[in-house]
Amino acid sequence: MDHYDSQQTNDYMQPEEDWDRDLLLDPAWEKQQRKTFTAWCNSHLRKAGTQIENIEEDFRDGLKLMLLLEVISGERLAKPERGKMRVHKISNVNKALDFIASKGVKLVSIGAEEIVDGNVKMTLGMIWTIILRFAIQDISVEETSAKEGLLLWCQRKTAPYKNVNIQNFHISWKDGLGFCALIHRHRPELIDYGKLRKDDPLTNLNTAFDVAEKYLDIPKMLDAEDIVGTARPDEKAIMTYVSSFYHAFSGAQKAETAANRICKVLAVNQENEQLMEDYEKLASDLLEWIRRTIPWLENRVPENTMHAMQQKLEDFRDYRRLHKPPKVQEKCQLEINFNTLQTKLRLSNRPAFMPSEGRMVSDINNAWGCLEQVEKGYEEWLLNEIRRLERLDHLAEKFRQKASIHEAWTDGKEAMLRQKDYETATLSEIKALLKKHEAFESDLAAHQDRVEQIAAIAQELNELDYYDSPSVNARCQKICDQWDNLGALTQKRREALERTEKLLETIDQLYLEYAKRAAPFNNWMEGAMEDLQDTFIVHTIEEIQVRQLVPRRDQALTEEHARQQHNERLRKQFGAQANVIGPWIQTKMEEIGRISIEMHGTLEDQLSHLRQYEKSIVNYKPKIDQLEGDHQLIQEALIFDNKHTNYTMEHIRVGWEQLLTTIARTINEVENQILTRDAKGISQEQMNEFRASFNHFDRGEAEFARIMSIVDPNRLGVVTFQAFIDFMSRETADTDTADQVMASFKILAGDKNYITMDELRRELPPDQAEYCIARMAPYTGPDSVPGALDYMSFSTALYGESDL
Repeated sequence: MDHYDSQQTNDYMQPEEDWDRDLLLDPAWEKQQRKTFTAWCNSHLRKAGTQIENIEEDFRDGLKLMLLLEVISGERLAKPERGKMRVHKISNVNKALDFIASKGVKLVSIGAEEIVDGNVKMTLGMIWTIILRFAIQDISVEETSAKEGLLLWCQRKTAPYKNVNIQNFHISWKDGLGFCALIHRHRPELIDYGKLRKDDPLTNLNTAFDVAEKYLDIPKMLDAEDIVGTARPDEKAIMTYVSSFYHAFSGAQKAETAANRICKVLAVNQENEQLMEDYEKLASDLLEWIRRTIPWLENRVPENTMHAMQQKLEDFRDYRRLHKPPKVQEKCQLEINFNTLQTKLRLSNRPAFMPSEGRMVSDINNAWGCLEQVEKGYEEWLLNEIRRLERLDHLAEKFRQKASIHEAWTDGKEAMLRQKDYETATLSEIKALLKKHEAFESDLAAHQDRVEQIAAIAQELNELDYYDSPSVNARCQKICDQWDNLGALTQKRREALERTEKLLETIDQLYLEYAKRAAPFNNWMEGAMEDLQDTFIVHTIEEIQVRQLVPRRDQALTEEHARQQHNERLRKQFGAQANVIGPWIQTKMEEIGRISIEMHGTLEDQLSHLRQYEKSIVNYKPKIDQLEGDHQLIQEALIFDNKHTNYTMEHIRVGWEQLLTTIARTINEVENQILTRDAKGISQEQMNEFRASFNHFDRGEAEFARIMSIVDPNRLGVVTFQAFIDFMSRETADTDTADQVMASFKILAGDKNYITMDELRRELPPDQAEYCIARMAPYTGPDSVPGALDYMSFSTALYGESDL
C-alpha cells in the first residue's frame, strides 16, 4: 500500500487540523461536502463530456480522477490502465496521486487502496486537496494568498455592505447576505439587494444559488436548508463554493488588479508631488528669510551711543542663538527631503526632480554662503564699533572735564583784565599790580597746554566721527576765542600798567626826597602787599580742589582693579567650558565619521543606534546654552580677548550646527538605504556585502572609470553609499512601468483607447479618480466619444518629464 505520510508543506493545507479531521465524519458536514465536492468536480468534468453521481464510487477506478486532473490542470497524465482488476484501479489512482504530488502537494495519510475501496473520508480528503491546490492556492490578494487571500478578497468585496461581516468560511455565510453581496458587487443588475432581509436566510441563500447557477455558470454546490440547519456550516464546502465566485469574477479580478496597480502608481505620484510641493515651499521660505536677513547684516551704519550699539550686539546674539539655529535645521531638512525624494523617484522609475528656477539645492547653498559671509564680518564690525564708542565716550568725558576746569579758571578773568584800577593807583600800587599781572601772565602761560589739549581732543573726536561733534566744536571754538581774547586783554593791561608806571615814576621824582625818607615804610608796605598778593595768587581754589581729587582717583583705581578681577574670572569661566565643549564637538564629528563606515547589524539596528546617538548629542544642548550665557556676560563687560582659550563662541556655534547637520544626514542616508533595500528586495547579507565593497572600493581597478561614470554622473568626485547600492542592484528593481500602467487603464476601459469619467469613478477610489480626471487630456483619436480621456499620454507623463 502506497501512503503519502509526510507533512504538508504548503500553506493551502493549513486548515487540515486535527479537529477538522475528526469532525469530517459528522453527518451534516459530510453531506455538505459530498454535495459541494460533487458539484465542483462536475463543473469541470462536464468540459470533458462526463460527470459523476456518487463521489466515493465514481473515482474508484481512477479513470475519472485522472480525467478531472487533466481538465483542471490543462496537462496530460500518464496513460491509464483499462483493465477492471483491482491492481489496475490502484495503478490509475496512484498515477493521479503522483500527479498531485508533482505539483508540490504532499498528501497526509491518503493511499490509493482507500480510494479504490470507496473510503468516504479519504476520497473527500483527496478531493479537498485537489480543490485547495488548483482552485485556492493560487489566489493572491494584497500580498496574502490561498485561504487568507480568498477571505481578504471576500472582505474587500463586501466591505461596502454594512449588514455583511465576513470573518470566516462558516457562520459568516449562514444568512446568505455574503453570497448576495458578492454577486451584487460584481453584477448589481442581477439582485435587488435592497429588498433582502437578514432574518430571511433561506430566501437569501436560494436567491444567490439560483442567480449564480443561471447567470454566472456556477452550479449549486450547497443546500440552503443544510446551511441554515447546521450550527456551523462546513468550512471546506463554503470555501469551495466561494472560490468558484472568485474564479467566475476573474475578469473583474483583472480589472481590480489593474485598478490596484494604477492606485499604487498614483499614490506614489501623489506622495512625490506632495514632497515636491513641500520642498518648493520650504526652499522658498528659507530663501526669503535669507533675502530679508542679508540686508540687516550688511547694514553697517553705526549707532551714536554705546547703549544703542550694545542693543545691536544683543540683537545679533538673539539671531545666532534663537533665529538662525532653526534655519540651519530647515536647511539640513531640506537637503534630507531632497535626497529622500530623489531616492523615491529613482526607485519608482520616475525622472529626477528638478526644482523651479532659483530653488535648486545649489542655489540655497550659494545664498547660505552669502549669508554666512556677511554674518562673518558683522560681529567683528559691532565689536570694533563698541570699542570706538568706548574710546569716544572716554575722550568726550575727558574733553568735558578739561573744558569745565578751564571755563571755571577763566570765569571772571576778562572782567579782571578790563579793570582800570591803575588809573587811581599810586606808583607802588602800580608796581604791585604789575607784579600781580606778571603772576597772572605766568598762570596764563601754564594754561596754554590745557587749551591745546582741549583742541587736540576735539580734533580726535572729529576724526573718530563723534556723534556730538558740533557741540564739542562749538565749545572748543568758544574756549579758543576766549583764550585769544584773554591774551589780547592781558597784553593791553600790561601796556596800560607800564604806561601808568612810567607816568607815576616821573611824578615820583618830584617827591624823591620824601620818598627817600619814607623808604623803610614803603619797603615794608610793598613787602606786605607782595606777600598778600602772593598768598592770593598761589593758594587758589583750584589747588584746594586738586587736594580733593587725589582720594577720588584712588577710589577710581580701586574700582577699576575690582572690575578687571571680575573680567578675569569671566574669561577663566568661559575658557574652562569652551576648552571642554570644543574638543567634545570635534570628537563627536570624528565618531560619526567612523560610525558611518563601521556600522554593523541590520539597517534598522543602525538606524536605532544612530537615533540614540543623536539623542545623546541633543542632550548636550544645555551646556552650549550655558556657554552662550557666559559669552553674553563677557560681551556686556566689553571683554575683547581671552588668553585662556583658543575657542570663540562662533567656533562653538558653527561646530555645534555642523554636528547636528552631520548626524541628521547620516540618519537620512540609512533611511534611504532602507527604502532602496525594500524596493529592490536586497537581503541584509547583500547589504553587508555592498557595505564591505564600498568601504574597500579599489580606485585603481581598470573598471574604475566606467563605474565612476555610473555612480558619479555629475563628476563631483564623491560617491555616496546610496549611489553605490543603486549601481550594485540596478537590475533587481521590481517597479511598474508606463506600459504596465497603460495596460491597466486599458483593462479598466474595456480595451478601448480612451477611458471615461464614469469608468474612472467606478473603478478607482474617489480621490484618485478625481486626480486622474483633473490631469487627463481629452482623447482626440478617431474613435473618440464625448467626455473621452486620454489615459495613454497620462500614463507616459507619470514617468516622464511633464509636470502633472
